Amino acid sequence: MELKKILKDSIPHALEKARRYRLLNEPWQAESICRDILSVDPGNQLAIHTSLLAISDQFITSTNTRYPRAKDLCEQLEDPYEKLYYRGIIEERTGNAALKRTGPQTRYIAYNHYKKAMEFYEEAEAQRPDENEDSVLRWNACLRAIEEFKLVSSRDVEHPPQPFME
Repeated sequence: MELKKILKDSIPHALEKARRYRLLNEPWQAESICRDILSVDPGNQLAIHTSLLAISDQFITSTNTRYPRAKDLCEQLEDPYEKLYYRGIIEERTGNAALKRTGPQTRYIAYNHYKKAMEFYEEAEAQRPDENEDSVLRWNACLRAIEEFKLVSSRDVEHPPQPFME
């Protein structure tokens, strides 16, 4: 069997459906729709945005397989600010996923991802469009998570914990 192609004229409707599936907490379905859109319009920035968010919505259940796909999609973004901002989103959501897991190093791993997200957000802030404070809001959310969950970097300098994905 082969996947069927959608018509280019149907992309706006398909994008709306993908957004709706994200709101219904069905990110896999939203991602699938975005993949259909990108198969006929590979540079569609809205489909890339939606797909990135749908993929990162799934990090709690499958970070290892989703993280590389999200990073690859991020490289397809045309706007330098958006590349940095969405890389921050990927790292922040990976940190969120780490907090949901149990294990001796999950708190250190979460901290590392939040810090990396904050670095991306800081770079994005320097390039943000006028009146766009999204990168600042996300940076603040990461700091609050670090503070609220009392996250710290690993004290084991010789063998620091590895993030979920690099």
